[in-house]
Amino acid sequence: MSDLQISLLVIGAVVVGVVYLFNWLQQRRLQQRLERAFGTEHDDVLLKPAPATAVADSGQRFEPQLPQRERQQETMPESAEQSAFETNAQAPGPSADQPVTACFDEMIYFIAYVNAEQPIPDAVMGELLNNIVASGKPVRAAGFNAETGAWEDLGQIGISYARLCLALQLVNRTGPVSPAQLAAFCNAVGSCADKFAAMATLADTQEALARARDLDSFCAEVDVAIGINIVAPAGAQFAGTRIRALAEAAGFKLEPEGVFHYRDDDKRTLFTLDNHEPAPFIPEQIKTMYTGGITLLLDVPRVKDGRKVLDRMVEIGKSLAQLLGGRLVDDNRVALNDAGIVKIRQQLNLIHDAMEAHDIQAGGERALRLFS
Repeated sequence: MSDLQISLLVIGAVVVGVVYLFNWLQQRRLQQRLERAFGTEHDDVLLKPAPATAVADSGQRFEPQLPQRERQQETMPESAEQSAFETNAQAPGPSADQPVTACFDEMIYFIAYVNAEQPIPDAVMGELLNNIVASGKPVRAAGFNAETGAWEDLGQIGISYARLCLALQLVNRTGPVSPAQLAAFCNAVGSCADKFAAMATLADTQEALARARDLDSFCAEVDVAIGINIVAPAGAQFAGTRIRALAEAAGFKLEPEGVFHYRDDDKRTLFTLDNHEPAPFIPEQIKTMYTGGITLLLDVPRVKDGRKVLDRMVEIGKSLAQLLGGRLVDDNRVALNDAGIVKIRQQLNLIHDAMEAHDIQAGGERALRLFS
C-alpha cells in the first residue's frame, strides 16, 4: 500500500471520528437540556416510568394565622392575546388512531400530539424540545412505542418516535400560563409538524386558558404555609453552632441554600428550620453566627399527612425552645399556646378537605407540580 493510500485512510478515519464526536456532543447537550427541563430524580406516577420534574422546596416564611401566598399573574394586552392564536390550528382532541390512554395528567397540562408516518429525525426532535422548553412554563414530552403500546419519556436520547405527546403545565406558583406562553408552545408544535409533514393535534387553547385561570384561583386559596418561631430572651441570642447541633440531633440536615430540612424516608421535605433573621445559615459562616430566633416552616400543599407532620413540627419546636432557652411564638411574638395550635390544626384540616374536593392530594404528584 502506498504512502498516499495510507494517508487517505488516516484522513478518512480522522474525519469519521470528528463527525462521531460532534454528534455525540450534540446528543449530550440535548440530553442535559432535557434533564434540566423534565427532571430525572424521582419516579413520575403521571407517566410510568418517567422521571419527575425536580421541584424546589419553598423558602417563603409564614406565620400561624395561615395567610395565603401571593401568586404572580402574567398578563398581556387583549389585542396581543387575539393575535397570539391566529396562526394556531386547533382540534378538539387526539386523532382516531391515537392511543386512548392519555400520556399526561389532563387536569394540569395542555396536551398536544404529533403524528408522523416515519420516525421524526433527531434534529427536528431536538429543535422541537428546545422550543417548547423556551415557552416559559414546565413541559413534559413522551414518544409512543408501537411495540409496547406505551408512552415513553423523551428524557432518554437515542430512540426515534413517529408519535409524540407534548404537555405544557397550566399552573404553578408563578401563576397561570399566559396566552403568549401557550401560543409559543403551540407554534413550536405546529412548526415541527410542518417541517416533517406530520399532523399536529392540539387541545382547545381558549378552554385551556380559562381552566388555568380557575385552577390558579383555587391554588391561591390553599397555597399557605404554617410557621412557628422560637425567639431568644430579651438581650440574648442563639449561637449558630448550638442551633446546628440541636437541629441535627432532631433529624434536620443543613443544606447549601442555608436552610435546615427535615425530610422523610423518600427524601422529601416535611418542614424546614430557617433563621428568623434575614441571613441564611450558610455552612461556612454558622460557626460565628448569632441570631435572635429561628423559624420552623411547613409548606401545606406540598406535604402528605400534614396533620401528623404539623404535630411533629410542633413537638420539635417545643423541644428546641426548651433546649435553647427560648419562647415559642407567632410572627407577632405572641406566645403560641395549645389553644392556638388546635386552631391551626382546624385550619389545616379545612385546607386539606378543600384540596381533596378538587382531586388534589396534598403532597401528591399534582400538588408537587402545581405548587412548584
